[in-house]
Amino acid sequence: MDETITCTWRDPLTDEEMVGLVRSHGGDAVAGWWDKVRTHSLGWVAARDGDGLLVGFVNVAWDGQDHAFLLNTKTRGSHQHRGIGTAVVQVAAAHARAAGCEWLHVDFEPHLRDFYFTACGFRPTDAGLIHLHSTP
Repeated sequence: MDETITCTWRDPLTDEEMVGLVRSHGGDAVAGWWDKVRTHSLGWVAARDGDGLLVGFVNVAWDGQDHAFLLNTKTRGSHQHRGIGTAVVQVAAAHARAAGCEWLHVDFEPHLRDFYFTACGFRPTDAGLIHLHSTP
């Protein structure tokens, strides 16, 4: 990762910055999302370049005890494949461990297997999922 990129835990982050980050790689940004989500988080990692631009992010939710969950890992489209995503996940894992969590969970789409299993060190596990909008 470029030495001008810094990763911080729970530093201030605006909803507008999140919208810009999501849109930078074609995501469907929803204004107001971050303002709703952050109060429910154990914490988050923000990666910024030397000019302060938000170039990476991951949110860490938790159950208040043993389990933490990575959500919304993002890297700015122009900054992908530089190790930023791996770095924010590593910082998130360290802070979840420091908070007393024993397990860190993540869900992802198939094309991200190599990123999470190889670059970040997750291992495959059995899990279950219900799509609530298609199940009575």
